[in-house]
Amino acid sequence: MSPPHYDFLIKLLLIGDSGVGKSCLLLRFCDDAWTPSFITTIGIDFKIRTIELDGKRIKLQIWDTAGQERFRTITTAYYRGAMGILLVYDVTDERSFNNIRTWHGNIEQHASDGVNKILIGNKSDWTDKKVVTEEQGRELARELGISFMETSAKANDGVEEAFFSLARDIKTRLIDTQPEAGGAAPGGGPAGSTDNSVKVNAPGAAATSNCC
Repeated sequence: MSPPHYDFLIKLLLIGDSGVGKSCLLLRFCDDAWTPSFITTIGIDFKIRTIELDGKRIKLQIWDTAGQERFRTITTAYYRGAMGILLVYDVTDERSFNNIRTWHGNIEQHASDGVNKILIGNKSDWTDKKVVTEEQGRELARELGISFMETSAKANDGVEEAFFSLARDIKTRLIDTQPEAGGAAPGGGPAGSTDNSVKVNAPGAAATSNCC
């Protein structure tokens, strides 16, 4: 069996309301692509991208969760194995921003202690429809004690920085302080898969929605 082509494996999780652009962020980061409409995630989706970080090859396994309430019990099972979580809201949708505290509460309840988190205000290119200011995002991040960044999957603004920033924080916390833990596959999914994108479907019909 050939050795893996990476030094460490890090599992990330995207959470937030349906329609905030989680799938578009994932598509932009992993495939450098964007689409004006996206099929609503049904259950769980994931992609893989290997990055260079501080001289190490790090394989990121990024899980995209369904934002709908009916899939909440499915997605919570994926929290515990996550090393880092991106909480995403839509800067043009105040409801999605207000729901971040609920999502953060789910993390506190279901995720491992000390998991790294970053708050993402997506669709920052929609300046004419923006209802949540950058300062509001920063204030909430300070309240929750986590990092913050605005992104646009459409304009490819801040996407790389958000994922790299979270990956570096995780590397500092888990790998730099505990080298023997490097390369261990996190729980919660088929870490050995070599597919770039694997869809795990749950019962229910897919619906088309504007993504970002």
